[in-house]
Amino acid sequence: MHTVVERELELKLVLSPERRIPVPARLGYLTDDPYAVHVTFHIDTEHPVYWTFARDLLVEGVFRPCGQGDVRVWPTKAEGRSVVLMALSSPDGDALLEAPATVVSAWLERTLRVVPPGTEGEQLGLDDELAQLLAQ
Repeated sequence: MHTVVERELELKLVLSPERRIPVPARLGYLTDDPYAVHVTFHIDTEHPVYWTFARDLLVEGVFRPCGQGDVRVWPTKAEGRSVVLMALSSPDGDALLEAPATVVSAWLERTLRVVPPGTEGEQLGLDDELAQLLAQ
């Protein structure tokens, strides 16, 4: 039995220091993919954009800058509010997205209650499969 932890929210696409546009998004966490978080952007459009990266990266990024390469995450303040910035890079282009820190933290807490850190491997049932293989 797999569990899904989802949260819809509005991110801001940062175009310049003065200009941000709202982007509807969905955070998703699936216990059958316990190491990853899934972010879907433009959920109301015909062609949503999907990003998947390590849950640990987002957990750490709420508190301090982390990541390298395609996904970087760090906390900051915007207009007096705590936000989490996500810099995403792909061959199709780069995006800087701003998410409300309280919403992201509350959602992450839910995922950590469902699958506590360090227990992700147990979710995959690898031990059972390995035991089955070795028994044959």
